[in-house]
Amino acid sequence: MPDQTPTRNTTSDAPASPPENGHPQNGSPHDIDSTAEKSQDDLGFFERYLSLWVALCIAVGVAIGQLIPAVPNVLGEMEVAKVNLPIAVLIWAMIYPMMVQVDFKSILGVRRHPKGITVTVVVNWLIKPFTMFGFAWLFLKGIFAPLIEPGLASEYVAGAILLGAAPCTAMVFVWSYLTDGDAAYTLVQVAINDLIMLVAFAPIVAFLLGLSDVIVPWDTLLLSVGLYIVIPLAAGYLSRTWLIQAKGEEWFDNVFLERLGPVTMVGLLLTLVLLFSFQGEVILQNPLHIVLIAVPLIVQTFFVFAIAYGWAYAWRVPHDIAAPAGMIGASNFFELAVASAIAMFGVTSGAALATVVGVLVEVPLMLTLVRIANATRPQFERRTAAA
Repeated sequence: MPDQTPTRNTTSDAPASPPENGHPQNGSPHDIDSTAEKSQDDLGFFERYLSLWVALCIAVGVAIGQLIPAVPNVLGEMEVAKVNLPIAVLIWAMIYPMMVQVDFKSILGVRRHPKGITVTVVVNWLIKPFTMFGFAWLFLKGIFAPLIEPGLASEYVAGAILLGAAPCTAMVFVWSYLTDGDAAYTLVQVAINDLIMLVAFAPIVAFLLGLSDVIVPWDTLLLSVGLYIVIPLAAGYLSRTWLIQAKGEEWFDNVFLERLGPVTMVGLLLTLVLLFSFQGEVILQNPLHIVLIAVPLIVQTFFVFAIAYGWAYAWRVPHDIAAPAGMIGASNFFELAVASAIAMFGVTSGAALATVVGVLVEVPLMLTLVRIANATRPQFERRTAAA
C-alpha cells in the first residue's frame, strides 16, 4: 500500500543516513521503548487500523451475501476470460499506486549495499516461498488435518503459496520508515523484487502448486501475471516518467502520490467486501478455519524475519539496511496474492480466503517486528562499529 508516513526522500540519491524522524540514535532502553510505542502512531490512519477494517469488511461482506444474495450473484457473473471485471478493476486500483512509486533508476544504487541486496534476493526467492509451502503443508495438511476437509486444505495451502511467492512492494516503505531504514536501499530492493517477480512468480507458484497436488491452470496463471504484474508495472513506469517530465518530481511526490494514496485502501476494502460476500457461507460454516489458516502464516512471518535479520547481523550489515531487508521478506504483496487466487481458483475458493487471512494478520505482526528491530538496534550498532 502507498506510504502514508511523513515524506521521505526515496529517490536513488537519497542519503544513506536515516532522517531526523524522532527515533533515538543512542540506543538507550528507555528511548527504544518509546520508539516502539510510537511506531503505530507513525502509521497512517487506515494502515494503523488495517486489521480492524478487514474485520469490518468480513462482517459487511458476509452480511451482504446472506441478506442481499443478488449482489454477489450478479457481480459474480460479470466475467471475461475467467476474469471477474468488478474485482479486476478494484485490484488494479490497489496495485497501480504501488507500482507508480517505483523508480527503476534506483537499481543503479545496488552497488552501495551488495550484502543487503544479497540477503533480500536470497531470502525472498530461494527461501521464503518454500518455507511458506512447508509450514502451510505441515499445519493445514498435517497437524490440522482432522479439522479441515482435504480438498479445502489443499486450497488453503495454495493461497499460502501465493502469499509466499509475492514479497512486499509497498508497505515495506512504512516498515522501513518506522525502523529508521535507509530509504534509498528500500527503494532499490523493491525495484529489484518487482523485476524478479516478472519472471519468477509464475514458475515458483506452478512448481509449489504441483507439489501440493493442485492442478496448475497455466493459462490463468500467466494471465494473472500479465494483468496484475506486467500491466500495472508498465503503466506505473510510463505514467511516472510522463508526470515527472511534465510536472516535476516535487509535484509528483507531494501532490500526485498524496492524492493517489487513498485509492489503494479503498480498492482493498471494497475488494474484501465483495470477496466475503462470495465467501459468506464458507465463513459461517467454518469460522475456526480463519484461525487455523492464520497459524502457519504467523509462524512463517517470524521465521523468515529471523533468517534475514539474523543473517544480516552475522554479516555485519548496518541496522538501517538489515531492518528493511528483514521486513520485505516477512511481509507479503497480498494484493497480488488475492488477485491471483481469485483469477486461478475463483472468488469463493479456499485459496482466496487464505490470502485474505494474510491481510488480516499482517499489520499486527509487522508492528511486532518493528518493535523487535528497534529494540535490537544497539546490538547492530555495536557489532558494525567493531567491524
